[in-house]
Amino acid sequence: MRRLLWILLALSTIVLLVFVLRQTGSLDLTHVDGSPLETRIIVLAVGVVIALALFRERLTHALEAALIWTVVGTLLLIGYTYRFELRDVGERVLAELVPGRAAGRGRTVEIARGGGGGFSLAAEINGARVAMVLDTGASAVVLTHEAAKAAGLPLEVLNYSVNVETANGRARAAPVTLDRISIGGLTERSVPALIAQPGQLRTNLLGMSFLNRLESWEVRGDKLLMRGYP
Repeated sequence: MRRLLWILLALSTIVLLVFVLRQTGSLDLTHVDGSPLETRIIVLAVGVVIALALFRERLTHALEAALIWTVVGTLLLIGYTYRFELRDVGERVLAELVPGRAAGRGRTVEIARGGGGGFSLAAEINGARVAMVLDTGASAVVLTHEAAKAAGLPLEVLNYSVNVETANGRARAAPVTLDRISIGGLTERSVPALIAQPGQLRTNLLGMSFLNRLESWEVRGDKLLMRGYP
């Protein structure tokens, strides 16, 4: 019904234009090519009106699809242009939502304080993922027996010759050298560490033997900032 009304409106418009132009003597449909510019424009406008009347719904869908693809293309272009900035923003958001997740760029790492007031973080030791907590009172990185096993350290030849203080009291630990420790974009190699005796330590400690390798580190509010040398 709506299409019929559009067609009737278009036909009425054509009849009215033809009548007006014939009265003024400016329309000669047999010689359109040689007619004035105004006549050509009017003929073109009439053709557009007819096309809109006949294909209005299809044209609407086509325009909607073109608009959607234009928006999608624009978003993709913006995302590609600012991909590094968006990645940094995403990492910062995840660092706030996921305790221990490191955010940063290059040799700078930022970690948010956990709910318990300390700084928990996820590290990779010799390629194995290990959960740790920051302990500036520990002179070295200290690993549990389980973490040392996951990191592939030779437990059968360890010599527990170093006295350490733990939450359970005094214990003994074995000195080792870790091939590498990675936290976010920071990687330090040949890091001195200690391995606690089985059952003597519940949490892996990120101590000063790692922190002293860095160019700088600081606690700023609820953020732990660590910067490695270039």
